[in-house]
Parts: sequence; C-alpha cells; structure tokens
Amino acid sequence: MDEKNNKQLNGILILNKPKGPSSNLCVEKIKKRFKQKKVGHAGTLDPIASGILIILLGQGTKLAPYLMEGYKVYRGIIQLGLETDTYDITGNIVSKASEIDLREEDIIQGIETWKGLIEQEVPPYSAAKHKGKPFYLLARRGENPPLKTKKIYIDHSEVLDINLPFVEFRVRCSKGTYIRSLAHSLGKRLKVGGVLKDLLREEVYPYALEDAVSLNELLENPEIFSKVVVPISESLPHWPKVIVDGAVAHRVKNGNPIKTGEITGIFPGKPGERRFFLDPLSRPLALMEACLIDGELYWRILRGLWNRGFK
Repeated sequence: MDEKNNKQLNGILILNKPKGPSSNLCVEKIKKRFKQKKVGHAGTLDPIASGILIILLGQGTKLAPYLMEGYKVYRGIIQLGLETDTYDITGNIVSKASEIDLREEDIIQGIETWKGLIEQEVPPYSAAKHKGKPFYLLARRGENPPLKTKKIYIDHSEVLDINLPFVEFRVRCSKGTYIRSLAHSLGKRLKVGGVLKDLLREEVYPYALEDAVSLNELLENPEIFSKVVVPISESLPHWPKVIVDGAVAHRVKNGNPIKTGEITGIFPGKPGERRFFLDPLSRPLALMEACLIDGELYWRILRGLWNRGFK
C-alpha cells in the first residue's frame, strides 16, 4: 500500500482465518500491515480453528454486537479415545482409552442429541471469569474454576463421516457455543473420551466462507485491502435499510425517538422490529428498533453510526 492508502478504513473484513495463529494475532497482522489504528474482531476462533473471522475496522467496531448475534455453522473432527484438560487436541492428556469398540449408530445418536441443547457447561480453559479472573488463568494455576453454565441453542447437528477414532460432524448453533465442550460431552457419553481435533467455521450469519478472503492472500496482495473491506452501510445486509430526510436525521443525531408514522414506506407490526437508517446522502445514520413509548410505537436508537468519513 502506498502512503495515500494508509488511512483508517471504516467497515468490516470477512477473513478466512488459517489454523495456527490466534484471532488477536490476525488482528495485529492486519493492523500493522495496513497501518490501521483501530482494528478488532467479532467472535474469537481458537488457534486450532480456521474459517470465518469478522475483522472490525474503525467505526465498524460499533457493529460487533449485531454481527455476533446470528447463528454460526461449524464443521469439525472429534478424536475419540482421548481426553485432555482443554477439551481439544492441544491440551495435556488426562486419559487415553486402550481400545475403542463403538457402534456407529451410538456415535450418530450421540451427536444428534446435541440438537435442541439450550444450556452448556463452560469449560475450565475459557475466557469466562470468576471474581475477575479468567477460567484459563485459574486452570493454569492448578485451581478448579467453579461450575458455570451458559445459555446456548443448537438447531442442527449431523455426522458427516466416521473413521474411528475420528468423527467428522457439522453443527449450527448460537453465539457463545463451545464446540470443544460438545466433543468432550460426546466422549463422556460414549465412555471413551473425546477431544476436538480440527474445526472450521463455515458461516457467521449472514456471511459464509465464499465471502471471505484468506489472511495470506490479503497480506501478500495489499492492493486488494480497500477493495475487500465491506462499507458500514453494507455490513448488515439482513437489516432493512431506510433513507430518511434531513429533519429526521437531525433529530436522530440529537438522540430523539421518532414516531413510526413519520417514516413513510415502513410499517413495523410490533415492537422489536429493526431498521438501518441512512441519511439523505445514503450514509450510515443509526441502527433503530421499534418500541412502545406511552402506548405509541416509536423508532429508538440502538447504535448511532453517524460520523464524517463513513462510507
């Protein structure tokens, strides 16, 4: 990149993260290579995992909660007959089965029971915190983190291949689901142990792998960087967009809720509906949600997005 292109960009980058580096290392590489001061990511991938990692640039960091709330699809490989302290292949071995004598139907049934799960135990090696300390730090000190559960949801799980001790699977789940905990629970169910050996994140709704650019391609071809950054106004394609007039845009910038009847062409049926408001020049203005105020339906601001330099 030449000097004139080293300005801070605002938007998101759909990255195909390789196996090996951490999510934070990918962020640092992009930050350094493209001279970007403000870079983050939405949804961490462990070093053993590859696939979609959404990189946030500049004002794109404001979109993190809304990019993370959709479902995710993973394809992975579980190694049966092994148990580690981290629930994946990188951890210290806790136990190893002398033999694996399992019926395929039991394995299939075990993975199918994931479907419909609404709660999951948090693994000891995780970023969850107890009294301000992350679980992984307590675990590394030899302390036992307290039992903690979290709300999740899994609406699809299937076996793709069985070649013992390896089982390939696909799962569609809510944000925050620990896939390595699923591998661990399958091993417990089958009474042989199980660890996550490999993981690929195929989708982060509404984005899929075909939308992503690989880290190596990006670093080796810096001239494509600005071309693959998705502008703020296009970063949430599943949100209906509304262009408002100057008077409404001014009131939104002042933090005022807007009566739904004042915006022609949109008919929210109930509270909770969302829209992406754009100003008269089609620049990002705010993420809005319909809500009741004194019995009347209004658009209220979820996240203001107005700023000079927005695409």
